[in-house]
Amino acid sequence: MAHDPSGTHGYEGYIEPPAFEEYSQKYSDFFRMRRENGIIELRLHTDDGPYVHTWAAHNAWTRVWQDVGNDPENQVLIITGTGDTWFTADPNRSWGKPIVEEEPDYIFQQTLDGWKLIESFMGNLDIPTIAAVNGPGIHTEFAMLCDVTLCAEDADFMDPHFLAGSVPGDGQALALQALMGPKRAAYYIYGGKSIPAKTALELGIVSDVLPREQLLDRAWELARFIMQRPRFSRWATHNVLSRPLKKAVHEDFGFHLSQQMLAGVGSKELIPVRELIMDAGSRGLW
Repeated sequence: MAHDPSGTHGYEGYIEPPAFEEYSQKYSDFFRMRRENGIIELRLHTDDGPYVHTWAAHNAWTRVWQDVGNDPENQVLIITGTGDTWFTADPNRSWGKPIVEEEPDYIFQQTLDGWKLIESFMGNLDIPTIAAVNGPGIHTEFAMLCDVTLCAEDADFMDPHFLAGSVPGDGQALALQALMGPKRAAYYIYGGKSIPAKTALELGIVSDVLPREQLLDRAWELARFIMQRPRFSRWATHNVLSRPLKKAVHEDFGFHLSQQMLAGVGSKELIPVRELIMDAGSRGLW
């Protein structure tokens, strides 16, 4: 049970953070949330099926991490997907024209959303974090940035940006560099190479690989184990274990993202390049 600053030993003029009932409903188009004894689970979804990326969700994630992190009743986070796919996207729906043709305010908002969603994830969640990657998909960066990353046997952690003609600047490459080393990350990114679950485990990208039907149960088992320890110990251990990745985000993420946006504007092309996406699909890479 968290301390109640509005109670007898509270703070005069205390302003309550948003309640679980409020923010779980506010973000329900993008996340299904449940909470049990201090453990909060966020499940990515679109219409209760596998998540399909939208710019509205991209914009909302920053505030999801803030609201979850500001609620003292949330003491361990589990994030997962729906069905047998982690994260999907339709390039034709998300990118209809070269970004250089957009209005400056739109370009600025795209940049800010991409910047803040990673910054907020790493800076606002001062609790142990567990990712349960339930299958293949793109944008596994915030799963890799969790303290513990569990995944299904068919999950994949490739970074498809360069493969599709873009720059790997949204956090995926940064996480891969930090976890598998810069040389191996460069080899996999330049080559558009798949990083299947078994390889990800060998390279230190994930913590464990499990059959999909056991994945979420294991995440909850670990979360309950963590919750048996004192709250200060949980908080401080998260600070220790997340520090290497927090340092990487603090030192390099802004540079990575600025290079991605610069290349997108400077190329004057429609990115991702449709021909390259088709080629990747034909080779089973994406």
